[in-house]
Amino acid sequence: MEQRYNYTDWDDSVYGTGRTEPPKHRSGLLAMMLILIIFLCGIITVLGILNVRLFQQLQNQDPAELAISFRDVETQPQETAAVETQPKISSSRQADTINLQSSPASVENVPTEGGLSLQEIYERNIKSVVSINAILTGGSSTGTGVILTEDGYIVTNAHVVENAAAISVQLTDQDIFQAQVIGTDELSDLAVLKISASGLTPAQFGDSSSLRVGDTVVAIGDPLGVEFRGTYTDGIISGIDRDVDMDGRTMTLLQTNAALNSGNSGGPLINCYGQVIGINTMKIGAFTDKAGVEGLGFAIPSTTVKTIVDQLISQGYVSGRPTLGISGEGLSSFYQHYYRMPAGLYITQVSQSSEAYEKGVEEGDLLLSINDTPVTSMDDLKSTIFSCEVGQTVQVTIYRGGQQYLLELTLEEDRG
Repeated sequence: MEQRYNYTDWDDSVYGTGRTEPPKHRSGLLAMMLILIIFLCGIITVLGILNVRLFQQLQNQDPAELAISFRDVETQPQETAAVETQPKISSSRQADTINLQSSPASVENVPTEGGLSLQEIYERNIKSVVSINAILTGGSSTGTGVILTEDGYIVTNAHVVENAAAISVQLTDQDIFQAQVIGTDELSDLAVLKISASGLTPAQFGDSSSLRVGDTVVAIGDPLGVEFRGTYTDGIISGIDRDVDMDGRTMTLLQTNAALNSGNSGGPLINCYGQVIGINTMKIGAFTDKAGVEGLGFAIPSTTVKTIVDQLISQGYVSGRPTLGISGEGLSSFYQHYYRMPAGLYITQVSQSSEAYEKGVEEGDLLLSINDTPVTSMDDLKSTIFSCEVGQTVQVTIYRGGQQYLLELTLEEDRG
C-alpha cells in the first residue's frame, strides 16, 4: 500500500546543515548606528569648543572682576566650601608679559683679592701684544708675539717663524715693521725677533713658579689669523709641569683651559695681576688626530722663557744644544721604490763647520740611523740628538750609491 507524505506541516526551511531561505539584510541597522556615532562626536566637539572659549575668557578676565565674583559667591553659605578650593590670583599681576627694569652699569670683574679686573688686565697688556706674519716658501704662517723691550725686541714661538723668508710685525696701532730673527731655539719652541722701533710698551713678566692649579689666567692672541687679532679668552691653570711630546722633543709646560687656537702661538698667558707668566705654544687637537678635544692648551713657563730669551738676545743661541750639523727631509715611499733606496733622511744641507762635513758627508746622502735608532725624518733626528749631550760621540749610518757607511761623529754645540 503506497503511503503519501505531506511536508508542508513540518517544513521549517531548515535542512540538515542549515537554513534553506536567504539571509535577512541588516543595512538599515548599521546606518542608524553610524548616524548615532556621528551625532555623539558632534556633541563632544561642541562641548570641547565651549570649554576652550570659557577657559580663554577666564584667562583674559581682569583680576579685579574675578575678585568681585568671588566675593559675591562668598555671600552664599551653601557654596563657601567650593569657593575656598579655587586658586587665589594675585592682584599685583601686570598685563605686560615682560617688564623691563633699569639695569646697573657693568661692574669690574676682579678674579682675586688684590688682583686686577679682567678689563684692567686687557687694557694693561693689549699694547704689548703684536701680530706676526711669516712668509714661507710655499705659503705663510701667522702667530702672536709679546714685546720685551721699548726698542723692539719681541718673543714668539720658533715654529711660527721657522724657515721664514720674510717676517712682518703689526702693532696694535696698525703700524707694520719688517722683523729680523735674533735667534731661535727649537727645543723650547722660542724665538726672539727685532724690529726698528722705539717707545714701545713692553709686557711685565711674572714668576710662573708661584702658580697654583686653579689660578685665574687669560690669553690674548690672533686665533685663526689677524682677522680676529686681539682676541681675549679666560680660564684657569689646569696643570703645572706637564711633560708634553712635540715634534720629537719633550717640553715641560703649563696647562690651561683658556681657549687657544692656531694663531695664538707666541702670545701671552697672563695672571690676575696683569703679569705674563707663560708664552702660549700649543693645544691638544692641533698636533694630534684626536677629535673633539677641547680645553687642553699649553704655555711655556715664564721661568723657561727668561732663561732662553736672555741667551738668544745676548749670543743668538742657547748654550748646550747638541747638533750634527745635518738637516734634511723624509724620503717618500714612492722615491724609495722608484730609486730602490732604503728608508732614511735625505740630507739636503751639511754645515761646513761640522765634523760630518770634514768626514765626507754630502748633500744627497741618506742618513739611516743614529746609534742603531732608525731616522726617517727631522723629528727622528731631533729627538735622538736632543737626548744626547754636547761632546758625545754617536755612530751614524750613511747610505750612498748602493752601499752603507758607518761613521763616528762628535755632537757639537748648536750656535744657530
